[in-house]
Amino acid sequence: MVRAMKWFPATAGLVLGLALYAPALAQAPGGDSLGAGWREQQNEAREAVRQGRLAPLAVIINQIRQRTPGRQLDAGLEQWGDRQVYRIRWMTTDGRRIDYIADAVTGAILSDH
Repeated sequence: MVRAMKWFPATAGLVLGLALYAPALAQAPGGDSLGAGWREQQNEAREAVRQGRLAPLAVIINQIRQRTPGRQLDAGLEQWGDRQVYRIRWMTTDGRRIDYIADAVTGAILSDH
């Protein structure tokens, strides 16, 4: 019984984590940064940052952190009309979720909703 109790928090965390991210994993591939093919997309984004074609996501995260205290939930590269953008999902210290849209080339924050 004691052995099973030690594993309960880790198992509960894993189940909760999967439940929180299941909707993102189930979305159809295409314009969503969290859809199928996310690993390949991350590799392409890293290469574009290395080549100077995209702003580093870390710089944008720091801008958001200064603007809105909290933590990053996830982030990804998406197409927004004719431009590439980062969508950064953010949790504020008071528990609100904000989706930030930032121009992936300039790093400018375009939207927060």
